Amino acid sequence: MNERINHSLIDKFLMQCDQALRTCVPGTNQASRKTPAEALKEEDLSYSDKKHIAGLMRINHTGEVCAQALYAGQAMTAKLEATKESMKHAAEEEVDHLAWCDERLAQLNSKPSVLNPFYYGLSFAMGAAAGLAGDRWSLGFIAETERQVAEHLQNHLQEIPERDKKTRAILQQMIVDEEGHGEAANAAGGKKLPEPIQETMSMMAKVMKKTTYHV
Repeated sequence: MNERINHSLIDKFLMQCDQALRTCVPGTNQASRKTPAEALKEEDLSYSDKKHIAGLMRINHTGEVCAQALYAGQAMTAKLEATKESMKHAAEEEVDHLAWCDERLAQLNSKPSVLNPFYYGLSFAMGAAAGLAGDRWSLGFIAETERQVAEHLQNHLQEIPERDKKTRAILQQMIVDEEGHGEAANAAGGKKLPEPIQETMSMMAKVMKKTTYHV
């Protein structure tokens, strides 16, 4: 009996390591949906525009890395099977975002942030802690995260030149998905987080944005 438990723990550990590697290593994620930018023409962008857009997409890519880690951490510690399945479904859709951002960065002759492993580990720990606090708090954490992500994607959309239809199409679909995940978490019984926690999450997001824009 003990041997089975040990194998189960090892399997879970290896699965988490595999998930982390697939999330943080560029080019390893395959989207289940085609990128919204596939049929759109690549416009002639200036060097400065490309550099700025790449910086914004690097932030968005890291945001998706964090989302994968949050969902993985919460799914590991969530108590209800329905909550675990909800986390798994949302994480699968977030893989599309990760792949789309990765592809767009390559098209802009840029790369994801080298800080992604650090942010993955931090987000995984936060997700696991939220899961331990209880499923309603965990769902509330997801709802607040998605609300803040959708908000910063809207801000990025304002900064992307109108002629860059490819990037704009990606961001617009990401916003739809993020808002949907947040609504689903609330509908599943998510509990609204206290304002101090919301503000702390916002401050951490600002640090992430500043550090990953350049690296």
